[in-house]
Amino acid sequence: MRILLCALWLFFLITSCKTPEARRPVNIKSGSFIDESINRNKQLAAKEEARIQKIIDKDTANAYITSKGGFWYFYNKKDTLSAITPKFGDIVNFNYNIQDLNGNVIYTNQELDTITYYIDKEELFLGLREGLKLMKAGETVTFLFPSYQAYGYYGDDNKIGTNIPLKTKVTLNKITKESTTEN
Repeated sequence: MRILLCALWLFFLITSCKTPEARRPVNIKSGSFIDESINRNKQLAAKEEARIQKIIDKDTANAYITSKGGFWYFYNKKDTLSAITPKFGDIVNFNYNIQDLNGNVIYTNQELDTITYYIDKEELFLGLREGLKLMKAGETVTFLFPSYQAYGYYGDDNKIGTNIPLKTKVTLNKITKESTTEN
């Protein structure tokens, strides 16, 4: 009986000492959805940029500048003497309006009122955030933003819908340097 118990115990020990086997996923998903989304976004960006380029080509009265951030702009009023542009943490005071690329007004200067904004410390759509950093006090600049530089896929939950490229005229009234506001 003792030999039988030892043999049974040995048999149990040998059969139960397998290394654990990894579980296989039930569904194997590929990156096809992500790949499709990337392709769709690239096509949308190319279409918007081509549309903006047509606007620029037709507008011979203004000299457009291509930004590093992927938007275009021209100066309505340029300061050629000052070299001071806002940096991280500076406070800017500005007015702006928003139009679609056909020139239809979405928000007027009066609707948006005068904005006081801490550079890169508060929420503002990407293109305008970057555009303000290019400006000097007293300048007025018109920006053309593809939707990925504006409100993108989500819009603003009010008047700006999904994937709407924007034209924005901005007047930078005042720059207060961060070092003068610290105690």
